[in-house]
Amino acid sequence: MLRIGEKQELIIIKQVDFGVYLAEKQGDEDKVLLPKKQVPEGSEIGDKLTVFLYKDSDDRLIATTKTPKLMLGDVNMLTVTDVGKIGAFMDWGLEKDVLLPFREQTRKVKKGESVLCALYVDKSGRLAVTMNVYEFLRTDSPYHKDDRVRGTVYETSSNFGVFVAVDDIFSALIPKKELYGDIKIGDEITARVVEVRDDGKLTLSVREKAYLQIGSDAEAILEAMQENGGRFPFTDKADPQLIRDEMSMSKNEFKRAIGHLLKEGRIEIGTDEIRMRG
Repeated sequence: MLRIGEKQELIIIKQVDFGVYLAEKQGDEDKVLLPKKQVPEGSEIGDKLTVFLYKDSDDRLIATTKTPKLMLGDVNMLTVTDVGKIGAFMDWGLEKDVLLPFREQTRKVKKGESVLCALYVDKSGRLAVTMNVYEFLRTDSPYHKDDRVRGTVYETSSNFGVFVAVDDIFSALIPKKELYGDIKIGDEITARVVEVRDDGKLTLSVREKAYLQIGSDAEAILEAMQENGGRFPFTDKADPQLIRDEMSMSKNEFKRAIGHLLKEGRIEIGTDEIRMRG
């Protein structure tokens, strides 16, 4: 059986002026053309060739000896070569670009940018790519709790948090409670593994453990105070959402950092404000 979107070993069953026909075995009616410029020099009938199968511009199944940047079910970064009426066209290493339909885009993409995609077969039997990569990501990562990882943000959810593809292939989530700052689809982030779940998916945080984070939080607070004339117009008793919006910290993290600065004598706390000392 000829399998679109995969590499498979086929044999040459017929030679023609414009290439060779390949099949699983001699006598098979199910065959595919390998164009002449792709045929290795000296190839003969009966030789085995490893090829990738896809559809050409005329919607005919065709073979290539080239290896695309992703196979069926794979996830990888692809570059947008153009945006047309039906979607974006992505460079996947073959002569014909692969389509990223508008309905498979989680945000608008533009020419020249790199986008995390997965390869699938659409309803018409053609290969296409999608930015909805969740179901294609692996859950067998080599990472453990407290490891540092790099990943690409591919989806955001007001209910769950931010979904990340670690190393662009492993499934991970930054829960809402661990979210700080403006993180958007397409961003590359570094994070700490908080948990490896029973199903193999990773739970991440963009912040360090509390005892490591205090120092950098304290410096961030001092920097923000300096930009505001040496003061904060609120204290550690402020509304948690205000603290999160202003400092990208939870209320507990803010209080720990303020306590650290107070102990070092670098700030003083008033009724409704915090001031730098000296």
